Amino acid sequence: MTLAKYELIDAEKAHHSIVKMCAWLQVSRSGYYEWRERPASATAQRRALLATLVAEIFASSHETYGYRRVHAALARRGEHCSAELVRALMRQQGLIPAQVRAFRPATTVQGDYRGIPDLVSRDFTATRPGTKLVGDVTYIRTWEGFLYLATVIDCHSKAVLGWAMADHYRTELIADAIRMAAGTGLLQSGAVFHSDRGSNYTSEEFGCFLARLDIRRSVGRTGVCWDNAMAESFFSAIKNEWLHRFVFTTRAKARSQVIRYIEGFYNRRRLHSALGYRPPLEVLNEALAIQTAA
Repeated sequence: MTLAKYELIDAEKAHHSIVKMCAWLQVSRSGYYEWRERPASATAQRRALLATLVAEIFASSHETYGYRRVHAALARRGEHCSAELVRALMRQQGLIPAQVRAFRPATTVQGDYRGIPDLVSRDFTATRPGTKLVGDVTYIRTWEGFLYLATVIDCHSKAVLGWAMADHYRTELIADAIRMAAGTGLLQSGAVFHSDRGSNYTSEEFGCFLARLDIRRSVGRTGVCWDNAMAESFFSAIKNEWLHRFVFTTRAKARSQVIRYIEGFYNRRRLHSALGYRPPLEVLNEALAIQTAA
């Protein structure tokens, strides 16, 4: 209790007389000055170190990490403490992360799915990379008009294996994203690609394109966002954690920030809760190393 009084006096000494505060709190001035001259306790030193590390990790995440991800990042550095302590240190330093909000697609024009099955059934996990993929399209506002982004995400590693951007969202856009993913050499024969029932994804042209790559097509139900939740979750992250910070005068500037987020942060560094707070490429490389060893 006495230490708490000394800390209060020290915090308020710029506003009140130390003599008066010691009298008000019924502690001696000599005791207060002796406390001031003591070396910081091991606990206080440890807390100060953690506060510095928390601020560093938060900044390196582009101010996107909440306390759980900061806590996980500390553990990866070998610094072990409670998640609640991390939460308190973030609150004390005013470290408030970007809040991910629900994503609602606005580029989906319903197509005729003609009996294309749902081969995923909301199970966005896979035992190996390149066997189950999800994709979607979103738009980014610029002064030149919309920039459309198509993605292909691996369900095992959560890595964005393919992406494409253009000033339209015709079938060639989503095909370009698939081509990029296929170019990694990771896609397995008979892999599943899951999307919503957008007209481009359900078109005969796109179906033939996937068939030539030996990829099976899968679609969710109309108007049910959970049926493609993994793809939509990524768009929530990129928009709320990154793109909403900018006003883009050109499509080229928007494109550069999308690439910066995907390749510079999301795939390589962002700790993913579904991966035990590890980055996608770490999980992907680990799986590939196991496959090679086998």
